[in-house]
Amino acid sequence: MSNLSVRNLLSQQNVKAKFEEILKGRAASFTANLAVIVNNNAMLSKCDPMTVISGAVIAASLDLPLDPNLGFAALVPYGQSAQFQVMYKGLIQLAQRSGQYRTMGVTEIYEGQLISENPLTGEYDFDFSAKKSDTIVGYAAYFKLLNGFEKTEYWPVDKVQKHAKKYSKTYARNSGKWVDDFDAMAKKTVIKSLLSKWGVLSIEMQRAVTADQAVVKDLDGTELQYTDNDDSPAAFEVPETATAKRGGDGTAE
Repeated sequence: MSNLSVRNLLSQQNVKAKFEEILKGRAASFTANLAVIVNNNAMLSKCDPMTVISGAVIAASLDLPLDPNLGFAALVPYGQSAQFQVMYKGLIQLAQRSGQYRTMGVTEIYEGQLISENPLTGEYDFDFSAKKSDTIVGYAAYFKLLNGFEKTEYWPVDKVQKHAKKYSKTYARNSGKWVDDFDAMAKKTVIKSLLSKWGVLSIEMQRAVTADQAVVKDLDGTELQYTDNDDSPAAFEVPETATAKRGGDGTAE
């Protein structure tokens, strides 16, 4: 671990130059906000400062704010390192920036709202006025492309929980982001799965999916370590030809 603090590293010329290269005139406000975020999070302030800075560089390169109140991206303490995470609002924003999507959303599904599902076609019928209780039974994500192709994915709560137990060591120990904000992590998981399997993924989105849940070890973002989730990218495979998956009518080629 570096003996320098986050503030010390932010004052170094190579670090300042990196943020200025990415953010131009917004670099100073971004790094000032980063210093406040670290100062306000006791566990994050104890993490290796270079992993904090490098994770922040990824967020900056994706133009996603790290403010925890906004829910686009986050730096999450894991042991002595900071883990970069893109949240569900960040995934939606990156998808919308690609210019390929007409609409997109993700929501919790309450008891009574799922009317039927067709496992052959992957189609679901929801009635959002049929809520019977405050019990969340699952999560659904949806998108529609400009060319008319649309897709919905639904995960019941038990499937989300099984995924969290399999891919997050901290959840298995009853700690971490999954425990602190299960709803947001569930929404992220479902929409990330939907986009990875059926969406048109820009280079920016592929970078976000690859870096998600990684400890970033260098300023260039090339050295990624999945400490909480040893096979994070494998959890949601990004097709090599993701941007060319759909034909003009929205069907898979």
